[in-house]
Amino acid sequence: MPKLCKIFYILFLLVGVSGNAQKFSPKELEVFRAKVKENLTNAQKNIDNSYYFEAKGNLDNALNNAIKLNNNKKIGLVYSKLGKVEYLLGMHNQATSTLIKAIEIQDLAKDKINIAETYKTLGDVYMIINKHEKALNYYKSANTIFNQKGLNEYETEAILKKGLAQLALEDAENAEISFNKVISLSLRFKFNKLLSSSLIHLGEAQAKKGNLGLALKNANKGLAIAKENKMFDVLNAGYLTLSNLQEADGSYQLANKYLRLHLKLSDSLNNLKNTFAAPERKNGFLVAKEIDYKKATSKLNLEKEAGSSSFTQLITLLSIALIIILSLLTLSLYKNNIIRLKSNNVLQKKNSELITNKERAELASITKANFLSTVTHELRTPLYAVTGLTSMLLDEDPKPEQVQHLKSLKFSGDYLLTFINDILQINKIEANKVEVEKEVFNLKKKIANVVSALNNSAVENNIKMHFDFDQRLPHNYNADQIKISQILINLIGNSIKFTKDGDIWVRVVKINENNGLFNIRFEVEDNGIGISEEKQENIFESFSQGSIQINRKYGGTGLGLSIVKGLVDILKGKIYLKSQLGKGSTFFFELPLKFAEEVLEKKQIRYFKNLSETALNNIKILIVEDNKINQMITKKILTKMKLNCEVVENGEDAVKKVRDNKYDVVLMDIHMPGISGIDATKIIRTFNKELAIFALTAVTIEDKMVEFEEAGFTEIISKPFKHEDFEKKLFEALNLK
Repeated sequence: MPKLCKIFYILFLLVGVSGNAQKFSPKELEVFRAKVKENLTNAQKNIDNSYYFEAKGNLDNALNNAIKLNNNKKIGLVYSKLGKVEYLLGMHNQATSTLIKAIEIQDLAKDKINIAETYKTLGDVYMIINKHEKALNYYKSANTIFNQKGLNEYETEAILKKGLAQLALEDAENAEISFNKVISLSLRFKFNKLLSSSLIHLGEAQAKKGNLGLALKNANKGLAIAKENKMFDVLNAGYLTLSNLQEADGSYQLANKYLRLHLKLSDSLNNLKNTFAAPERKNGFLVAKEIDYKKATSKLNLEKEAGSSSFTQLITLLSIALIIILSLLTLSLYKNNIIRLKSNNVLQKKNSELITNKERAELASITKANFLSTVTHELRTPLYAVTGLTSMLLDEDPKPEQVQHLKSLKFSGDYLLTFINDILQINKIEANKVEVEKEVFNLKKKIANVVSALNNSAVENNIKMHFDFDQRLPHNYNADQIKISQILINLIGNSIKFTKDGDIWVRVVKINENNGLFNIRFEVEDNGIGISEEKQENIFESFSQGSIQINRKYGGTGLGLSIVKGLVDILKGKIYLKSQLGKGSTFFFELPLKFAEEVLEKKQIRYFKNLSETALNNIKILIVEDNKINQMITKKILTKMKLNCEVVENGEDAVKKVRDNKYDVVLMDIHMPGISGIDATKIIRTFNKELAIFALTAVTIEDKMVEFEEAGFTEIISKPFKHEDFEKKLFEALNLK
């Protein structure tokens, strides 16, 4: 669901229930609060005892009362538990819808802890329907919040589930890292069940990597802990894992033994669950029996798991289970018919309301898309002038003392272009649609360049910059250097903005290394104004700053840290903050980077430099551009390449010129008065199919790609462009040798 659509839906829900809350007296509202609490308690008890239909009834009542209270936190919690019950009942599509609704409301209520639990449950749903990538993303989100809140056991469980998702995605390397982290936390906080489970699954990951000996060792260790602590569900999974590992090792006798143990224990657990889950009769009614499952399972005799149980006892248990199931089914069918009749009426009403809201949200989405397209063009057009003029000045033998200033200006222009793209595509970051573009680069040199480029701004605030690079770290890595630069530029720029007459420390520290994969911690520390504990919780959210006063005093969009968080997540890292009001802030982010061999410096190639003027005399290029500054820049770039060019200001003149003259290349702008560059190209293609026409445009290429292809452009170049890329494409189009 698009973000705006979510907002419309939640606002609709809240407006709908706010009127209800006003109809009740304080005493009545207190009664509703007590009912919500009682309903939630009974629902959890029924969930624990596997009475899922009864739990669903409790939660329906809780939802009605929570809506009367207009309590978003309670409404979100009820939807979260309702989604979990639907998941346990196997209603996976309905569970997904309910849990997403819970997240929307919990996000609005800023209920961080419960939203993390909802993330985890939604991850469980996606795991069972084999959407492992989505499951992994939700487990990561849950893990981040549990980590921030210091909920060690919940965090450890989320990491374990993250490892299981990575294992399902055949990412054994990262799964192994996750399971090892679970083991470390479990040993530290004595989480025996999580320790046992993680050791068993670590064995699976290591087996996938070909380390069968270590896999068997860890799986056996996990099995021993499960057996010692009588954790039968973990033990049951462990038997199956060991059966598979022994089979892979060629020990078929042991594999068969563990498989029999698994099947036997599975039967025992299922029989036990059916027996103890049977309802009992009180005062003529069937009610849920309260059981102590742990106490019940302790009656299982581990020493006899492999042996044969009494066949008569098994038949008796199965008979009882069958009678219970038939009774429950009859009762459930009766209840479901009543519920279904009520639900159909409510659903029809809600469906018509949702259709109206959907249409409004779609209209808002179209408006937003048009706005972003306009903003893209208006921002990139002047930026083309900035970067173009800077490149020209650098090529015209500037004074030595001016070179560094011009390089800093060019660096800032390049960064600004990337920054604009990120702002306009922040929805893509949130939807994990931004691609990682890896290349080999020198990390130390890259960070030193970033620090140097920002040093002028630091000096203006009387700030001294410090840069430390861990000597234990190699310099070269294969990673997305542009995104790493963006993260650092945002964080260092933030520190410069909020520090005066102080210091900023940029540190790069080795955490650990495994087979050439380095876990590296980056630190940006300042002794500026700091961030209050209250504001730290939402600091990575979009349009979030310390306060209105800070916004007015220091400026900024409030998007920087949101972009940083998105980029760190995309690079499979994590980020956290330590700050104290009035004493400064330290941002830490950790990234896994793959070591690479020495970087070969790229030499800039000037394609037209060695060609004679005679060879270029007959080449004619037509520039179609309405902006005077851009005309001058493009013309000067071509003149430096010793190429002849003419300029026209609109699409109509371009069509006439091409019809009456012979050109080798046309550089066509898109947004112009009169007919657009796309329409002009379509007309030209009706009488000239071979002419090379470049779309030289500031619009977002992804939004217009289909139109560009249909119009018949030879090449598409986004403004502002890198001169070497433009020169190469032009050289190839002219077919020069």
